[in-house]
Amino acid sequence: MGNTIRRQHQPAFKVKVVLEILSGVKTVSQVCSEYAIHPTQAQIWKTQALGFLENSFNGQSFTNQLRQKDEFIEELYKQIGKLKYEVDWLKKKMGVASF
Repeated sequence: MGNTIRRQHQPAFKVKVVLEILSGVKTVSQVCSEYAIHPTQAQIWKTQALGFLENSFNGQSFTNQLRQKDEFIEELYKQIGKLKYEVDWLKKKMGVASF
């Protein structure tokens, strides 16, 4: 495999690229060539930016979305814990050794 170095781009850089793509003055290929990024990466950034914009207009703040995600994850952990407890209890009742 090749020695590919992944670059980390700052949010301000991503915004600049996306705004330039959305302006339509240059083609996506021209913008990507100018900033030395892959067109697929630029498309991902554009999709993310448009998603954030859409959510800001539908009344769901980013903070609210994060809170909902955290609550969902917490509920999943509770369910996992309950299932693990039940499996351990069944193993004990059936005489199955735990690993």
